[in-house]
Amino acid sequence: MHTGPARLLLAPWQGRGSLLLALVVLCFLAAPSTLLAAADVAAAQTRTVVVGGDRDYPPYEFIDRSGQPAGYNVDLTRAIAEVMGMKVEFRLGSWAEMRDALQSGRVDVLQGMSYSTERSDEVDFSVPHAVVNHAIFGRKDNPSVNSLEELKGKSVAVHRGGIMHDYLIRQGLGGKLTLTDTPADALRLVASGKIEYAVVAIVPGMYMIRELKLTNLVPVVRNVASHRYCYAVDKGNAVLLSRFNEGLAILKKTGQYDAIHNKWLGVVDTTPIDWWTIVKYAAVVVVPLFLLLSGFALWSRTLHRQVALRTADLTREIAERRQVEEELRLNQQQLVQADKMAALGVLVSGVAHEINNPTGIILLEAPILKRFHSDATKILERYYEENGDFTCGGLPYSRMRQEVPKSLAKIQDAGKRIKRIVDDLKDFARQDTTGGNEVIDLNTAAQAAVRLVEPTIRKATRNFSVGYRKGLPRVRGNRQRLEQVLVNLILNACQALPDPERGIELVTWHDAFRDTVVVRLRDEGTGIAAEHLSRLTDPFFTTKQDQGGTGLGLSVSAGIVKEHGGTLEFQSDGSGTTVTLTLPAYHKEVDA
Repeated sequence: MHTGPARLLLAPWQGRGSLLLALVVLCFLAAPSTLLAAADVAAAQTRTVVVGGDRDYPPYEFIDRSGQPAGYNVDLTRAIAEVMGMKVEFRLGSWAEMRDALQSGRVDVLQGMSYSTERSDEVDFSVPHAVVNHAIFGRKDNPSVNSLEELKGKSVAVHRGGIMHDYLIRQGLGGKLTLTDTPADALRLVASGKIEYAVVAIVPGMYMIRELKLTNLVPVVRNVASHRYCYAVDKGNAVLLSRFNEGLAILKKTGQYDAIHNKWLGVVDTTPIDWWTIVKYAAVVVVPLFLLLSGFALWSRTLHRQVALRTADLTREIAERRQVEEELRLNQQQLVQADKMAALGVLVSGVAHEINNPTGIILLEAPILKRFHSDATKILERYYEENGDFTCGGLPYSRMRQEVPKSLAKIQDAGKRIKRIVDDLKDFARQDTTGGNEVIDLNTAAQAAVRLVEPTIRKATRNFSVGYRKGLPRVRGNRQRLEQVLVNLILNACQALPDPERGIELVTWHDAFRDTVVVRLRDEGTGIAAEHLSRLTDPFFTTKQDQGGTGLGLSVSAGIVKEHGGTLEFQSDGSGTTVTLTLPAYHKEVDA
């Protein structure tokens, strides 16, 4: 704003003297605004901030038995005030009164307000410091409901002015709503039988049921809506809002936030468990376990008896002794390998479950970040147009404006890809319960097998190609076991390649003449010696003993294919190996 006068004053001057005079004039003109800004900051730091809240919303905020403010919000605000050097004064009253007090300026900030787009037109929100999940509460003898939509036509109590009051009206459920001054009043109406259901946040609801001894109430549906819980200031009060955001960030870094959160919100359901429930569940666990152990002991004793008889027979049949011992050794190895595979299946299921948790967070948060970036871009673009390029995240904004949307999209796509791979792993490891009666798309099974071993494929070759014939007839069988066959074949092909420049090709087609569905896998590996081709599917035969091979993969695969009425053929020469899997096509009219 002082650029024009400065140029007029500096025009007659040249050289080093003019530059020095320009700096003096500019500092002189800028001094008043700098002093005023410093005075405003100092005044904001010494002024007492009036913090409003609900007097009856435990455990978030409430008046305790000694008449003092207490709860999660109160402790969090005190901690923020301490680290930011602020003085705060708490004023707790009815929620409607506190919202009016913020608009009229009688309080400076509300310490707990659920975010919504409509409310953001009236107030400015901080970053969320909690997530509030809402539930439907009813009496134990009430008819069961499963969602908010099923509350239509029923009497429902809800806290006046709360986020669920606004939400239910938007959902078209405002017709039979009974509005109460506090969430506790809504629960009392349901407990007394005057109202059928109440919609209350799950944590305050469980807290009030325990404190008020409303033993005939239960959460019918535990999570019908989730809302971000934030600090709220009057529209435009960015200075105060930034101080609370900064204080909250400090608490999260120092661990104070976690301590406060765990103190008040660590346990949701505090319903006591009676002795009868303990005995009942103990019986459900102990009795089957006892029967299982008894059966195992009986089976073990029977097995020992059989081993003793077998040993006696072996002593009488000296001529066959070596042959029988060899058979026992092979059977033992097969049992050990089968046990390893079973343990691996359990491990895969457990790991897949653990991976799904952070993947779910990525898929949940990525759209929120994309929406936030879309909203923030408008402000950044305006700043960019007015002030030119600037540094953002260590890079020029002109570059970041193009890179961030791509990065967010990559994060979301990566999360989806992880979820798809984990789902394939879980399907592969899941216990077989279908009995081989599924109607299967062999293309889908082949694609799942490729995804499961994709890291091995990438490590083994840079030339992997697939060709899935469209309109492929279905086959009847067990999808998991056929995937197991395809995984074994692909892994063998990868292990046969001497270097990554050699390729692998997988194709599917329909042999109309024989009415079969065919999968052909060809590798450009070292090939298989002619004398070994006829023994590839023999149990425990392997040419990779030094690499940890057991000789069971192709044997098990051949057995699975035979159970499905198909064939497994091997051809090999000096330039690689071709495996052809053939299965009979399924036609619905055959079963009619």
